[in-house]
Amino acid sequence: MPRQKLRVLIVDDSASVRQILTTILSEDPDIEVMATASDPFAAARRLQNELPDVIILDIEMPRMDGITFLRKIMAQRPIPVIICSSLTEEGSDQMFEAFEAGAVDIVPKPRIDTRQALLECSTRLREAVKSAARARVRPRQQRRVIEKKLTADAIIPPPIQGRSRPTTERIVCIGVSTGGTEALLDVLEALPPTCPGILIVQHMPQGFTAAFARRLNAACQITVKEAEDGEPVQPGCAYIAPGARHMLLQRSGLRYGIAIKDGPPVSRHRPSADVLFRSAAQYAGRNALGIIMTGMGDDGARGLLEMRKLGAATRAQDEESCVVFG
Repeated sequence: MPRQKLRVLIVDDSASVRQILTTILSEDPDIEVMATASDPFAAARRLQNELPDVIILDIEMPRMDGITFLRKIMAQRPIPVIICSSLTEEGSDQMFEAFEAGAVDIVPKPRIDTRQALLECSTRLREAVKSAARARVRPRQQRRVIEKKLTADAIIPPPIQGRSRPTTERIVCIGVSTGGTEALLDVLEALPPTCPGILIVQHMPQGFTAAFARRLNAACQITVKEAEDGEPVQPGCAYIAPGARHMLLQRSGLRYGIAIKDGPPVSRHRPSADVLFRSAAQYAGRNALGIIMTGMGDDGARGLLEMRKLGAATRAQDEESCVVFG
């Protein structure tokens, strides 16, 4: 008996974009575009008759924007939704708003300026659909806003106990993929300023990691920032790998540092959790904790095993709490 295809509904006000997306997805034998809609109202009428496995949704549309429609979907009949939009750093707030509303992934609209760019976008889109189809989506609840706790450090710096800056003997490395932005926020919000330094690879489009770090920093007691090449790792600070570049842990004497490097995608991703985890295995060994969170694919699996073999503690998010598991 042939395997049932994944059925996709495309919602975008551009006829040309709908056609390009349909062509890309139809080239995969496991995916079927069940319908397209020019706006959320047409999509809603379609959803009254049949439900897709995945919805691909634009953000900026007439009559009703994509995020408003996304919230309605998640409140009434949750379905895995991928936001497909012309991503810009200026629109980063919309991207995070979409994740908060329940989107499981965000992909850029296909670029047709070069054959290679189109190929990369096509592969990314098809992988996103297959990953999203496995997502567990639930009705969304409004996140409770917690005021960031401040100490006297906000007014006056703590007394200097020595000339040397503190070193981090323990280190935490986290790999996060599809659907993991809100889960990562939940983890970091709970950490005290005394926690070890944390290095994070979050699969995210280029140009958005700095804004993502700022958003996390505003919500957490610890400091969260986009990582920079050559900077030392400090306790109570989390470092987000910049988009489209690999992040590695380094060590000089007793101090950990960060290296940011270019290079090809590893395990189909750049930044890659495998790259980060391998560097942690080499330079931190048993002093490291490796964590892999929600997502689908094998990025991070090999590196986490290498960490474990060299004595590091390793953890994986359980299947029940993952948005996407696999």
